[in-house]
Amino acid sequence: MSAAPAYNEDKGGSAGPGEPEYGHDPASGGIFSSDYKRHDDLKAMLDTNKDSLKLEAMKRIVAMIARGKNASDLFPAVVKNVACKNIEVKKLVYVYLVRYAEEQQDLALLSISTFQRGLKDPNQLIRASALRVLSSIRVPIIVPIMMLAIKEAASDMSPYVRKTAAHAIPKLYSLDSDQKDQLIEVIEKLLADKTTLVAGSVVMAFEEVCPERIDLIHKNYRKLCNLLIDVEEWGQVVIISMLTRYARTQFLSPTQNESLLEENSEKAFYGSEEDEAKGPGSEEAASTALPTRKPYVMDPDHRLLLRNTKPLLQSRSAAVVMAVAQLYFHLAPKAEVGVIAKALVRLLRSHSEVQYVVLQNVATMSIKRRGMFEPYLKSFYIRSTDPTQIKILKLEVLTNLANETNIPTVLREFQTYIRSMDKDFVAATIQAIGRCATNIGRVRDTCLNGLVQLLSNRDELVVAESVVVIKKLLQMQPAQHGEIIKHLAKLTDNIQVPMARASILWLIGEYCEHVPRIAPDVLRKMAKSFTAEEDIVKLQVINLAAKLYLTNSKQTKLLTQYVLSLAKYDQNYDIRDRARFTRQLIVPSEQGGALSRHAKKLFLAPKPAPVLESSFKDRDHFQLGSLSHLLNAKATGYQELPDWPEEAPDPSVRNVEVPEWTKCSNREKRKEKEKPFYSDSEGESGPTESADSGEEMGRAGACKWPSRLDPSPVCPLSSSEQSEEEGKKKKMKKRKKVPEGQEGGSSSDEGSDSSSSSSESEMTSETEEEQVEPASWRKKTVSAGTRLGLALYWWVISVLPTSLPDPHQLLSPVSGAGRQELLHRVAGEGLAVDYTFSRQPFSGDPHMVSVHIHFSNSSDTPIKGLHVGTPKLPPGISIQEFPEIESLAPGESTTVVMGINFCDSTQAANFQLCTQTRQFYVSIQPPVGELMAPVFLSENEFKKEQAKLTGMNEITEKLTLPDTCRSDHIVVQKVTATANLGRVPCGTSDEYRFAGRTLTSGSLVLLTLDTRPTGAAQLTVNSEKMVIGTMLVKDVVQALTQ
Repeated sequence: MSAAPAYNEDKGGSAGPGEPEYGHDPASGGIFSSDYKRHDDLKAMLDTNKDSLKLEAMKRIVAMIARGKNASDLFPAVVKNVACKNIEVKKLVYVYLVRYAEEQQDLALLSISTFQRGLKDPNQLIRASALRVLSSIRVPIIVPIMMLAIKEAASDMSPYVRKTAAHAIPKLYSLDSDQKDQLIEVIEKLLADKTTLVAGSVVMAFEEVCPERIDLIHKNYRKLCNLLIDVEEWGQVVIISMLTRYARTQFLSPTQNESLLEENSEKAFYGSEEDEAKGPGSEEAASTALPTRKPYVMDPDHRLLLRNTKPLLQSRSAAVVMAVAQLYFHLAPKAEVGVIAKALVRLLRSHSEVQYVVLQNVATMSIKRRGMFEPYLKSFYIRSTDPTQIKILKLEVLTNLANETNIPTVLREFQTYIRSMDKDFVAATIQAIGRCATNIGRVRDTCLNGLVQLLSNRDELVVAESVVVIKKLLQMQPAQHGEIIKHLAKLTDNIQVPMARASILWLIGEYCEHVPRIAPDVLRKMAKSFTAEEDIVKLQVINLAAKLYLTNSKQTKLLTQYVLSLAKYDQNYDIRDRARFTRQLIVPSEQGGALSRHAKKLFLAPKPAPVLESSFKDRDHFQLGSLSHLLNAKATGYQELPDWPEEAPDPSVRNVEVPEWTKCSNREKRKEKEKPFYSDSEGESGPTESADSGEEMGRAGACKWPSRLDPSPVCPLSSSEQSEEEGKKKKMKKRKKVPEGQEGGSSSDEGSDSSSSSSESEMTSETEEEQVEPASWRKKTVSAGTRLGLALYWWVISVLPTSLPDPHQLLSPVSGAGRQELLHRVAGEGLAVDYTFSRQPFSGDPHMVSVHIHFSNSSDTPIKGLHVGTPKLPPGISIQEFPEIESLAPGESTTVVMGINFCDSTQAANFQLCTQTRQFYVSIQPPVGELMAPVFLSENEFKKEQAKLTGMNEITEKLTLPDTCRSDHIVVQKVTATANLGRVPCGTSDEYRFAGRTLTSGSLVLLTLDTRPTGAAQLTVNSEKMVIGTMLVKDVVQALTQ
């Protein structure tokens, strides 16, 4: 009992009568302390009933472990506190147990029951900590217990516990690989988890346990793409890396097909004049030949991955930006890879370690995608404060980016770098000058003259490196630079660097006919100092002697024999072997006479000039951003990037079936299965929301949507026709239900009639055209449910405040902006073409924007054979061509309807308008407001959907409304004229709400305008498509403030 007081006296501390001493940290004692009872006070603290003392003791113990002290003798005292109710104490106990569980396996097994009880604790942090400790005990005997615990945790209500279960899977797999099949089942279950907290961890477990099981990813691919932006940064890196490999196995290469498409389009363009000369017959033959070609169309899932990773280029994490950059480099089309350049250049402002990794990857990218980084050339200029390895990498990038345009600027930079005090950097700069001279022929002489000037530098390393580079450059044009070879020969007395001396000797021997007087003298000097030279120099002296013996044997015969005799007795066996071999080859003898006749051809054969290539040229076979790419060697655990498939695998494997418990009609079920994948994130919120919203929209009497994802309404004119219904007969009403977009010409009328009759006879078909056929509108309109919904709507309007909009205002205008010129009559040689966005559903495809093309012939001759030529469209954009117009008489005008799928982007659709004699290149670029269709929501539905689209999906802008734009009518008119949105009823007079969906992906777009009597207003747009939301805010603000 006297041991503890003695210990306290030694330390100079004092303790109260009922309280142990903890004024001094026992961990601070000497490492070789012989006091074996120094932990008695800690044990006493752990045995007390006070949580504060236990916490203090655990903090000290963890500090001891951090300092490398052995605290294993405290294991029994610590384990007793696993059942402590204080969470902070429990956490530290678990930290301690994780550290010593493997060493103290027998003692750890005694606490297994305690951990199993912890797995049932009501606190999620305790459950997760217990699982973490259990999985860290590296004892094979408890594998079944660990497996059971992981399976239970995978079904836990808490996402944090499920995340811990995912972390435990690789630990168990490394302990017992025979459990792989059971672990794959758990991984499959966790992959279906919809929480962002679990996604990154389970993908990491997938990569560790079963990366070859690509089939587990199919059903979860779209969900992972949509969740990616909300996952933590570590998880984003893991998921992006996995999806990169997945995409390489499931999609076609966009690069190879792009080059094929460009080749085809060029042939079609350049062959157009020949086809015109041959006549209409050859034109028909060409038109029949074109469809046999298969143009590249990017898989929508491929596009989804590229689109959802692009915003992550703005991430604060360098690892995430690097992961997205490598994904775009390996997966994106050439035209889209450039977006990563700015993000990578931004990372160059970070720490030197980050710069090193980024520059390694930029150096690889800049070889194949030089144009991507050329605008940022100055960002790679070298600072004096940069470390040497950063300087050399920037030099590599600058050399890769050098071309005939910027080479003067780059060479001026290199001249500055040569004066640096960093010798390794200077040597690398001289090599870079040589590479520039090799790659760009017009500056070769300039570079060579500059390197020759460096030969007079005081620094021997600079001179030596210059000699080596000059030697390589002279091999390209040796006849023109005899003076330089003479100048180099004079340097043999001064230069002592072996590589430089060897390079000079090789040059003199190779081009000895250009310096016939100097070469023998150089050999004489080298023969004197032969025994003192380095091995690499001796080998070149032997070569020089052999070449001079073959070309000038009178002057050099004796010198050659002397050098070969010296080399015969050299200490290095390479030199001895070379001397014997050379003697037998050049000196004729009875046995070797046949071989010596060809000695001149062997020694003086013309040699190709060396190609100075970047050391990063072949590194792109490693996945960018990986450790293997950084080391340029395959690291342990590296997974090869798969090659693109020759034929795309079946894309339907990524379709997720709708559960049967969604109580909807059979046709709606079928359409739900065929819905576009873009809205997968919406589908995750549950199909019941879709059913509820459909019922509420039916009761409101607004247009019913056949499915939640289809942006085209079934009866877009039903609300306006309801006001006409009272004074018109049923027959007339049916006629009026033909869409206005089909009344432009007789040909379109006939097409609509025929399509309506066909749809009536095939009402049970599953085609998408059926959703917009007039027959389906008639059936929906005359149904009793719709009549009841309309009556209920008018009753609601009469009860609610007068600030609610008129039902006609719920629809946006039937057409967008006014006519826009597509082809001027002067450029079109009398053919004038305008276009308008009709905002009516396109009958061929509901995902397409309906565009009315107006043709007018102001010439004196008829225009024949008006049709659309071969379009050259960006990936994802498609065109539904209008029927060919056979003839347009002078002074006559006509209108046709054309469908364009802009793929939810404002990229221009470029195509050709062709006649029998001419081709006109035109393009249609849509305003962002024409890429959507109105959707009708109740106020509650609007608020519910808006609550889901917050954070990065919400864009807010403050503005001031002019006096001319403060009435309800003007505000609604300007907003709906700018964007094809539907008005949402609102109970307040100072707030306007509008809703719509993008045509291609069906993504919601919600617009809210909150006004004040003073004219101040706030515009808010909520959209899954951040780019569309940003552009829409800009356009609406501009419309309201003009």
